[in-house]
Amino acid sequence: MTRSDLFSFPDPVNEVSARLVAGGVVLMSVATIALDQPWFLLVIAYGFIARVLTGPTLSPLGQFVTRVLTPALPFEAKEVPGPPKRFAQGIGVAFSVTAAVLALGFGLTTAAYVVLAGLTVAASLEAFLGLCLGCKMFALLMKLGIIPAEVCERCNNIWADAAA
Repeated sequence: MTRSDLFSFPDPVNEVSARLVAGGVVLMSVATIALDQPWFLLVIAYGFIARVLTGPTLSPLGQFVTRVLTPALPFEAKEVPGPPKRFAQGIGVAFSVTAAVLALGFGLTTAAYVVLAGLTVAASLEAFLGLCLGCKMFALLMKLGIIPAEVCERCNNIWADAAA
């Protein structure tokens, strides 16, 4: 495997796997808060950093979902564009790293758990309703011209894909 292969993100992404990963994030986040284990924020943050850099390749949760869980379930794969999902993982990095720094760097566990709760809400929307807030933000940034159209040509033509 070359470095460019390692540091790549899948495009397209299986929506079923993305939602299952989000469900795993929800479980880990709820456990972190309920069990008051702020060190677990490092595990959550690592997962987001690994997924934004390499997709599921270096993410234990991503590997479990794509290699074990998704194939074992009776759901048909639904392919969606990769760049918005990567952007959403980047937002997860921002939230999880912020929470980890607050808790472990400054001892502000309550503030960290508030940030983690926000992440948990977003991950829950993805996992249970298929609503990716990061993807919606990505689309808005494309519409505003902040993210260039060539970053995700398929995103520009998403309605044509839905009609086909």
